[in-house]
Amino acid sequence: QEQLVESGGGSVQAGGSLRLSCDASRYTYSRNCMGWFRQNPGTEREGVAAICADAGGDRIYYADSVKGRFTTSQNYYENKVYLQMDNLKPADTGSYYCAAGGPGSGSSYGDFLNPSKYAYWGRGTQVTVSA
Repeated sequence: QEQLVESGGGSVQAGGSLRLSCDASRYTYSRNCMGWFRQNPGTEREGVAAICADAGGDRIYYADSVKGRFTTSQNYYENKVYLQMDNLKPADTGSYYCAAGGPGSGSSYGDFLNPSKYAYWGRGTQVTVSA
């Protein structure tokens, strides 16, 4: 049974918005960090955003390409993670994946958006942005 299930993808025009959801209710392992990644055929998977549980409040990381446009958040009670995507650009097109089991608080900054540091993955949801 899938532990992470993404939803909310679709097709929009440039400048539009989408909100992705990741249902992690079946995920029972460490919640150190939850991440969002995207990938297009023939390219490497790239980190978009990560949200990491911390006693002082969630720590959040964004790729430079989405800063100011994307916002990630999580609802601990519902066990869901969200990615609000505004002012979308054609370059944002790709399959978006939710990931869990990310690096702990002592990790290097670059680890939080590194897909190799995440252990569990959803199947992805497609986002297509047209010019």
